[in-house]
This record gives sequence, C-alpha cells and structure tokens, in this order.
Amino acid sequence: MTGRPARCLTVAGSDSGGGAGIQADLKTMLALGVHGMSVITAVTAQNSLGVHGVWELPPEAVTAQYRAVVDDIGVQAVKTGMLSSAALVETVAELLAGTGAPAVVDPVGVSKHGDALLAASALDAVRTLLLPAATVATPNLDEVAQLTGIRATTEDGMRRAADAVLGFGPRWALIKGGHLPAGTEAVDLLTDGDAEYWLRAPRRDNRHTHGTGCTLASAVAAGLAQGLDVPAAVAAAKDYVTGAITAGFVLGGGIGPVDHAWRLRGPRED
Repeated sequence: MTGRPARCLTVAGSDSGGGAGIQADLKTMLALGVHGMSVITAVTAQNSLGVHGVWELPPEAVTAQYRAVVDDIGVQAVKTGMLSSAALVETVAELLAGTGAPAVVDPVGVSKHGDALLAASALDAVRTLLLPAATVATPNLDEVAQLTGIRATTEDGMRRAADAVLGFGPRWALIKGGHLPAGTEAVDLLTDGDAEYWLRAPRRDNRHTHGTGCTLASAVAAGLAQGLDVPAAVAAAKDYVTGAITAGFVLGGGIGPVDHAWRLRGPRED
C-alpha cells in the first residue's frame, strides 16, 4: 500500500490530563508523521497538580492489547513508559524480546510532580529483564540514581551513569541531563559505550514541562520506525522536544504540558 505511514507502538500509562503517558506519546507520533498505536498499562487520575490515583491493568490485558496490534498490524518500533509493577515489567520484557522491532525504554520512576510510578519491587526486573531488551534506554538523572545508585551532577557524572546503565544490557543509553544544576544548556548524553554524542540545546525559562520524558522517548521511537539510525533519531527527537518545551503552556493550576503541536501552530499570544 502506498502512502502508509510508519507504525509505532507505545506501551505506557494513561494520563487523564493529556500531558504525558499514552496521550503524549500518540500526540508526538502524529506530529512526526508516524501512525501511533497503544497498549495501556495503567489508568491514572492526573492533572497539572499531580497524580491522584493509579489503577494498574493486569498482565493478561496488557498482553492481549500488545498481541492484537503486533500480530495484525505489525510495528516498526516500540516505546515503553510507565510499568508500575514487577509483573508488568516481566510481561512487557518478554513481549519485546519476541517482537524483533527496535525498542525505546523510558524507565519511568517518578512523575514530574514527585509521585512514585514504579514499585521498588520492580527495579530488579527493570534492570535484569527490561533494559536488556532495549535498543535505547532513556533515563533521566533521578531514574539513573534509582537504577544504579549514581547521582550525577556533572557531565563526567553522566558518563559514569551511562556506563552503569549500559551494564544492564541496552544497546544505547540516552542519559537526560535536564536535572543537572541549572546552567544555560540542557545537555543529554547518548552512547553505546564506544561512540559518544553530546546533545545540547538552550535551557528554556519555562516551568511548563510536563511530559518531556515521554515526548522525547516517543520521538526517538518515531525516528527509528521511520528508518533512522539511533544517533539520527535521537538528534531529531532532541530538536523536536526542545521546540515543544519552548512552546509549553499554562494548563490548570500547576505544571502545564509541552506543546506537541508546536510545529503545526503559528505564533500564539497568551
């Protein structure tokens, strides 16, 4: 069939506020010209002020959604997000291992508001099962500390963090440095242990950054689904999320979302 877009699957939780999770993933994929499909792992009651409730789906529901999509439609890349329990991590890791498509693993541990989204009992499963199935792992510095015990506060620390994450088995580690002590740049490190790419962008004075991690990982997956190699997919994703952060907007009484449609909008006055 001519004109069919690349197909990308997100396996993540639902954010009722629309800024992160499944909603952010699908918006990102659409904005980047990819057909997005979804496997919902949990339902959250969430808004700009925080997470007010989480209801996890059973592993059999996650498996059924995944198989329904992959067995009929097929996928060219998979992105994982919120997997809140060891049972879900184990289930998704097994599904990824049998799919044969590149996988971007965002090891979501804590929400932008500080709410825990990953049970402590699931950390070993993330380390031993999920990360080895990843083409690219995309932890932020808090998630790196949760997984490895390394608290990076400098670029040298990010190198040590990347080495530790790679030790769990992903092909590439993308260490997101947005939580480094404030500077003039937002710095991320991509490495496979040999090649090293530093991605830099001006740090934006905008507190409305809900969904940045989901958006970046989904943008990387979209690039991989379209046939880009990992460094090119990550560079394109960094450019997209930088624009989305710049255009982030007020929504509700707390932290607003990034603007997934920033490339489609004209200048906005608000």
